[in-house]
Amino acid sequence: MNSVEITNELAALLKGENTYHNLSVPQLIEKVLQRNEGSLTSTGAVRATTGTYTGRSPRDKYIVKEDSVADKVDWGSVNQKIAPDIFEKLYQKVLSYLSEKDEIFVFDGFAGADEKYRIPLKVVNEFAWHNLFAHQLFIKDETGSNDDGNPFSIVSAPTFKADPAVDGTRSETFIMISFEKRIVLIGGTEYAGEMKKSIFSVMNYLLPEAGILPMHCSANVGEEGDVALFFGLSGTGKTTLSADSSRKLIGDDEHGWSSTGVFNIEGGCYAKCIGLTKEKEPQIFDSISFGAVLENVVIDEKTKIADYENAFYTENTRAAYSIDSIDNIVVPSIAGHPSTMIFLTADAFGVLPPISKLTKEQAMYHFLSGYTSKLAGTERGITSPETTFSACFGSPFLPLPATRYAEMLGKKIEEHDVQVFLVNTGWTGGAYGTGKRMKLEYTRAMVQAALHGELDGAETIKDPLFGLNIPVHVPGVPDHVLLPEKTWENQQEYQQKARELAAEFKQNFKKFNTIDPQISELGGPAL
Repeated sequence: MNSVEITNELAALLKGENTYHNLSVPQLIEKVLQRNEGSLTSTGAVRATTGTYTGRSPRDKYIVKEDSVADKVDWGSVNQKIAPDIFEKLYQKVLSYLSEKDEIFVFDGFAGADEKYRIPLKVVNEFAWHNLFAHQLFIKDETGSNDDGNPFSIVSAPTFKADPAVDGTRSETFIMISFEKRIVLIGGTEYAGEMKKSIFSVMNYLLPEAGILPMHCSANVGEEGDVALFFGLSGTGKTTLSADSSRKLIGDDEHGWSSTGVFNIEGGCYAKCIGLTKEKEPQIFDSISFGAVLENVVIDEKTKIADYENAFYTENTRAAYSIDSIDNIVVPSIAGHPSTMIFLTADAFGVLPPISKLTKEQAMYHFLSGYTSKLAGTERGITSPETTFSACFGSPFLPLPATRYAEMLGKKIEEHDVQVFLVNTGWTGGAYGTGKRMKLEYTRAMVQAALHGELDGAETIKDPLFGLNIPVHVPGVPDHVLLPEKTWENQQEYQQKARELAAEFKQNFKKFNTIDPQISELGGPAL
């Protein structure tokens, strides 16, 4: 079966009488309520629950091993290969399954705010609330120009469960990307984030081919046009710290960096909302209004008020909303070259400084390392902080070798004289279980100082083990908080934990044996 036949079969499905194309937000909400897929909250947001799967299923994600990608993809436990014939058989089953549904929903839009580099998308959903999610997260097709391109299609059938013995999958769940067929096939999971992250994986493959660096980061811009990027894994604070009332938001989570500057890949935000309050995060709180989607958030059945403190379903409660719901945004979501980068980590060892300035070599080292503590609920099976090294702060979404992205980043840093900082939003005064999470007000103060250039010539102390340059003073932050060792009661325990983490950094970096040796020598811990 060739790609034309598969495309025609999808086209036939899309022409069916049971297919609704590009319904408006009110129409989709009506469908959600009619179909009992979710309920309305007091603010007009739709609340849905996702059953067993409340986070991504990385072990069930595959890339089809086709001739055009076989020699380019970095195959392994992240990019698992699946044979074309297995994909095609499963694809046919899903199309047949959807054709028998009373209703399916289609959204047409784009990934990429820069018209020169965007790709058209067609999102086909079994659930109306998933289509509403796509409406909020991707860039809407306002002009009908989507039809002029060759779209990458998401075909999502959450209630279709694979049979591993027959379908060649690991479990009932599957997320498969075919670059030749331009299809993302999803089944067996109701977690909407799989759609978003699959398209990010697609862009991480396509953009470098055009000389563009794809980045798992949020981005904003100040009044003087100064652009800042915030890198980090889920739960480290990208969304929270980039949502700054004094700066305009470019985007929440995914960006490309071209020869002219940065652009948002998405049209919306997908924020963690466990513990959300209006006082701490007013932009996010106020954006959860009519048309927004809440995943796995507990609501009071009488008042319909969301309880953001309640983790009954999962710690990974989420809010999906259009970037248009935020007042101070860049329209379109495009800006110039960054002047500042913030690498965010949540260190459960409690030994990394809350802020330190990085050299280019250190920036490449920590970008490749992508260290953090994976927080509870972001993936299935994670119930407490777990040490992880995720290359480029987004290893699950990188089809190409990580060193390719790091080398592109190093060139960009050098070319545009970017100031890079490592910010620890994790634990202080001890490791997880003993210490406490860094206060958000302190982190905000440190980030603001970095963005305003207050740390460019500041006095620093060099950490003897990690080689990091730590400012001795930051306005609004007690001086002792800046030096991790001073926040621990037991200095011997601190030294032991620091050495443990440094050893893990060293061990992890051994896999990047194709990178310039100087990156390891000048960027990593001195063990």
